[in-house]
Amino acid sequence: MTAQQAKLADLPAGLMPPAIVRGPVASTADVLSEVLRAVRLSGSVFLDARFGAPFGVISPARWDAAQPTAHLRHASVFHLIAEGRCMLETAQGEVFQLETGDAVLLPFTAAHRLWAGDPERFVDAVEVLVPGPIDGIYTSSFSGGDGEKTRFVCGLLESAEMLAAPLFRSLPAVVIEHTGDDPMTGMMVATVREILRQLDDAQAGAPLMLGRLMELLFVETLRRHAAKLPPGATGLLAGLADPVIGRALQAIHADPARRWDLEGLAREAGASRTALAERFNAVLGKPPIEYLAGWRLQLAGERLREGPDNIARVAEHVGYDSEAAFARAFKRAMGVSPGRWRSGVAG
Repeated sequence: MTAQQAKLADLPAGLMPPAIVRGPVASTADVLSEVLRAVRLSGSVFLDARFGAPFGVISPARWDAAQPTAHLRHASVFHLIAEGRCMLETAQGEVFQLETGDAVLLPFTAAHRLWAGDPERFVDAVEVLVPGPIDGIYTSSFSGGDGEKTRFVCGLLESAEMLAAPLFRSLPAVVIEHTGDDPMTGMMVATVREILRQLDDAQAGAPLMLGRLMELLFVETLRRHAAKLPPGATGLLAGLADPVIGRALQAIHADPARRWDLEGLAREAGASRTALAERFNAVLGKPPIEYLAGWRLQLAGERLREGPDNIARVAEHVGYDSEAAFARAFKRAMGVSPGRWRSGVAG
């Protein structure tokens, strides 16, 4: 498991997804880039295991303190079906059939079950993890039956900022990408293929490379999910696709420290104050000014960890006149004071 935290914008140039950009915000695609840039993600692969049908495995919502993922508090889980097929059941009782090449994202870790055939029992994944050939990446002591083989590669994306980010809160419980569905999956297919190659070759530096690839896979999954949202969808990704809300979001992200009010944002969006407020509430579940306040704190969190400015300067940079007011708002949103956040203590 990679211990180093890295921002998505720090991906090697050859792996940089097209959506990650710097500079002034000029489009809704750039807004998504800014949102991702402000969330420090640490990707890793923690399990590479093969099971034969019939088998049944339970992935718990919380891990025993002795297990490798126990220290993570805010994590998304990826399952890659590298070979074979299986069923997935979520904590909400939804059941999905998974095939070779599928990438499954569970944005917030929750208990779920994976199985094939008709297993007599389900084993708890916590109880069967054993060290694999790559340091920090585990395999399983449980192999199931003698039937069709299924290979799972399980990864994690961890971020202390994740729970406060509107992007993550608006995602469904499960996002499944079938990488063979259309010709637009080239980047995703290549990323999955490289993850498997890194695991099979087990060369020096593989854990770090696997973590970066997992981050890239996450970005591509989000982009594909956004492109397929149906009419009437809600959340930040849907808001970016809405012409009125999208223009308001562009204005906020282009100049977050500006003294925005509803009238000014409505003018930028080309709509009345009432229309903007109603559409913002319907799609994002909050008024524009509340979204602005949350985004300012996301930027502040990034600046506190990455920049040299003192807390007063950070507060001013994101639009606060008072350091005390900023500190109170930051603690309400992030669970810790700005100073403790800067030192790496997450809520």
